Amino acid sequence: MDNGGWAGAYADMDLDADILVAGGGLNGTATALALASAGFRVMLVEPRSRTERKADDFDGRSYAFAISSMRVLQALGVWPRLRDVQPILRIKVTDGRPGEGPSPLMLTFDHGEIEEGPMGHMVEDRHLRSELLNVAKDSGVTQMDDRVIEHRVDGTEVLVTLGSGETRRVRLLVGCDGQNSLIARHAGIRRMGWSYGQTALVCTIAHVQPHQGIAHQFFIPAGPLAILPLSGNRSSIVWTEAAGRAETVQAMSEGDYLDELRPRFGSFLGDIALAGPRFAYPLRISISERFIADRVALVGDAAHVVHPLAGQGLNAGLKDVAALAEVVTGAARRGEDIGRPEVLKRYEQWRRFDTMALAAATDGFNRLFSNDMALLRGLRDVGLGLTNAFPGLRRALIREAAGLTGDLPKLSRGKRL
Repeated sequence: MDNGGWAGAYADMDLDADILVAGGGLNGTATALALASAGFRVMLVEPRSRTERKADDFDGRSYAFAISSMRVLQALGVWPRLRDVQPILRIKVTDGRPGEGPSPLMLTFDHGEIEEGPMGHMVEDRHLRSELLNVAKDSGVTQMDDRVIEHRVDGTEVLVTLGSGETRRVRLLVGCDGQNSLIARHAGIRRMGWSYGQTALVCTIAHVQPHQGIAHQFFIPAGPLAILPLSGNRSSIVWTEAAGRAETVQAMSEGDYLDELRPRFGSFLGDIALAGPRFAYPLRISISERFIADRVALVGDAAHVVHPLAGQGLNAGLKDVAALAEVVTGAARRGEDIGRPEVLKRYEQWRRFDTMALAAATDGFNRLFSNDMALLRGLRDVGLGLTNAFPGLRRALIREAAGLTGDLPKLSRGKRL
């Protein structure tokens, strides 16, 4: 990649690195990798060790990757290394009550309705996280098992203090440290949002019948139930319940847990069994009032947390990664200071509207479907049936969910920076 001119200029500066990324989760590691691949010297600071983060039992979630997110990982060299990737060939959206089965009026999306191939792919966290860390290391990212405790802007530099007491001097600090971001707080960035009073119960289920690559989104009064295909005869379950009820269910024995799930899951895949540990995640919406501050940019959950409905959280984070990497790379090639407000503002303007639209859509759908009002149930079912009857509208929705619309960054189009 021809970046020797500007990369060399940055390397000559008396700095510890060009960019420090605080937070080594999926978005943080992808951010560090994208920036390092573009020629920056990048530090990735995360308190949990790489060994801990690469363990099979670190996080039991699986992710539905939109086509645009898959292209980001392809451009960064991660996608070809992933194991047990499961294509999503169809999506069925239904409404109903536990034990009664779904309404006959449903919305079905098929991968054959778009030219780009499968609408998405399912990837387990344990495979994704490990390969992201491996490729980041191979790309020259300096990874530190530490935490950022404060930062201070000093002219054209950011002085970042670590938990060890050491200080690192960089040009740009990227906060990827989650919805309770310390970076955002120290930068004076406030958040707006609220709790849904719901909890997502997450587990992997083994079943007798093959899923045929079909993902199911079943709306029931307590909240949506997603059944997402994994490799083999397994599916990832994201089961939303009211917070109090979820706490009770999570504490149940394995047998009682499955007895509680079966009326919601149904029998269409045969008998089911747990195929891994169970997890519980409280749900909320939380959006930062700003995505940037003086020499600071926020990415992923540090900038926005939305309802997991439609599985768009990580997809939105990877769009942040792609947009920020493109903005700062372009600025550096033009000889601009990558931490200046006018540079970072381009990133914020690129991502803020899309993020707010996603938050509003997921919040609205959750409120519309997470109730048992007879009138609303009737209107919902008719709406699903009518949408299903119009191929053009259905195709537009598929392309939107696949991340193929709007002003996409280069990485989201599969192009290297």
